[in-house]
Amino acid sequence: MEMHSLVFAFNILATVVWCAPPRCEPIDEILGRCKSRGHFQEQPECAELELGYCDDMPYDYTVFPNILEHRSREEAEAGPEYLLLSVVHSLLKGECSPDIRMLGCSVLAPRCEGGAVVKPCRRSCEEVRRTCAHAFEGIEMAWPYFLDCDRFFVSDEEGCYDPLAMLRERQEVALARFSPEEPSTIIQFTYQSNAQMINVLKKTAAKCSHISRTYSIGRSVEGKDLLVIEFSDNPGQHDLLEPEVKLIANMHGNEVLGRQLLIYLAQYLCSEYELGSTRIQTLINSTRVHILTSLNPDGYERAAAEVEDNPEPENQEGPVYNGWTSGRANAQNLDLNRNFPDLTSIAYSRRRNKRYRTDHIPIPDSYWYGKVAPETYAVMKWIRSIPFVQSASLHGGELVVSYPYDFSKHPLEEKMFSPTPDEQMFKQLARTYADAHATMSDNNTNRCGGSFAKKGGIVNGALWYSFAGGMSDFNYLHTNCFEITVELGCDKFPAEEELYTEWKNNKEALLSFMESVHRGIKGVVKDEDGNGIKDARISVRGIRHDVRTAEDGDYWRLLNSGVHVLTASAPGYSRVMKKVFLPARMQKAGRVDFVLKKAVLEPGDPDFLYAVTYDRFDPFNQLERYSLGEHVGGGETRQEKPWWWGYFTQFGASAPTWLLRN
Repeated sequence: MEMHSLVFAFNILATVVWCAPPRCEPIDEILGRCKSRGHFQEQPECAELELGYCDDMPYDYTVFPNILEHRSREEAEAGPEYLLLSVVHSLLKGECSPDIRMLGCSVLAPRCEGGAVVKPCRRSCEEVRRTCAHAFEGIEMAWPYFLDCDRFFVSDEEGCYDPLAMLRERQEVALARFSPEEPSTIIQFTYQSNAQMINVLKKTAAKCSHISRTYSIGRSVEGKDLLVIEFSDNPGQHDLLEPEVKLIANMHGNEVLGRQLLIYLAQYLCSEYELGSTRIQTLINSTRVHILTSLNPDGYERAAAEVEDNPEPENQEGPVYNGWTSGRANAQNLDLNRNFPDLTSIAYSRRRNKRYRTDHIPIPDSYWYGKVAPETYAVMKWIRSIPFVQSASLHGGELVVSYPYDFSKHPLEEKMFSPTPDEQMFKQLARTYADAHATMSDNNTNRCGGSFAKKGGIVNGALWYSFAGGMSDFNYLHTNCFEITVELGCDKFPAEEELYTEWKNNKEALLSFMESVHRGIKGVVKDEDGNGIKDARISVRGIRHDVRTAEDGDYWRLLNSGVHVLTASAPGYSRVMKKVFLPARMQKAGRVDFVLKKAVLEPGDPDFLYAVTYDRFDPFNQLERYSLGEHVGGGETRQEKPWWWGYFTQFGASAPTWLLRN
């Protein structure tokens, strides 16, 4: 009898346990998968819609508990979901507004009819997510859990309503009243902080993910990402025979106009490509463009803080801000444009040698004994890893384009014409930018005291003023890349209302410069089996500066029109010579391929020495800690909350960890 009673009691207990609701673990509650409660589930009741940020929903009654099981209006208003809806317009800079807010309201304050909840349509959610996911990615925020299209939205067959139907109708009426002849790119011409700049670039890349991506080349002294945005029809990959161009700005932190122009350029390229601009689509489909908007984000912060503390610079003598130097250097107080290896002196010392060349000069070991900025280190690794063809570095303080050499061929001469072997090519590159600029080559332009208008707005760098350790000289003497320096104007930190004018002045020049990479010759150097030969040398008779082939054997050689005699050579192969003619009005680079036969490599061959010494980079591994992903300071990895985290923690609300991407 006792045994039967025990079995009966156990069955009752098992039944109670089996019928009890599953326990809601804390992590599941945080993620919105369930809600812990010690009471029976309440019956839904219709109530007037009184949530302030949802008062424009196309219905008057909602229901509590709502879809997220908030039992009252007060509980819904106190939750992080509602807080997100209240600030999402500011977080996303108005993008996808009010779509995101109204979609969220359809979950927090769902429609109520006849005492029952009517759930929003899944197709509406999926459409918004498809068009707005990039905006959240741009600020490194996860897609909100309560906008999960599969969990909280239903299909048309299940009986749903479209919370955005009325909004779309109003938008269609507004568009019918304002119908421009053709869609256009819209850019907000304001200054951006470092965090805002990163957000703009990431949002742009996410919006145009089929032609764009962002990547970091390293970190600044204070740990800020040196973020590059790339545009290509195959982002992340080098395509055979597709030239690579880079644009760099804000090398000096207080010279900020170039930084803004490149931020605007990135948005412009993305938007115009999407709008079907033939010119932009042709450029991106045939060119790989890399844009580094700020090489010195630490310096920019100091410069911006000083401008903020001195909002009325009218009392300053001379051009506005021109004399200000706060933020010019990096956080180590190093001028980045004096911090590169001085290869120009080495080139000058060899110019009397019979086999004197001015290309791919190795970095001397002695350079690494000095103080090398992490920003400099990052750029050197970057340009050694990608076969850049041409580049522009944007500065401020004058209105002129300068070109190498920047270091005088006579150490005692501060202003001495010091041409490279590619003087004519550099002059052509400089003219490409200056002539396309709205005022740079105008004789009537205020030149900040200079006389460059008489020279068409271009000048040899050393003839202007001489300095060693510059980035442009290093590009030319260490790699294939031809870099010019663009001084954008007298005012290093122009007023915000001048930014649109400066964009108009420089837009055509930036586009023309990128397009100009398609000149000269290009081709592939292969062996007899059809395999590309890496590091083959392409020489041009009369120009003591060679270029070398990339990983798959392709090369680009910037040349002006005329007759040129080319020679291709490589360690272990015979030389091949070809004569080519480039017409004056040629619209694209000529194709010249080479096939080399195997030969014995002699130890005395200069190519043998090159193969041994050029690869020596940071031989003492003193600077590898600056690479992305390494530990920064104190041996600990930097793990910071995103900039928007304070929106949700300053009022003591429960932290929405479900918004963190990692």
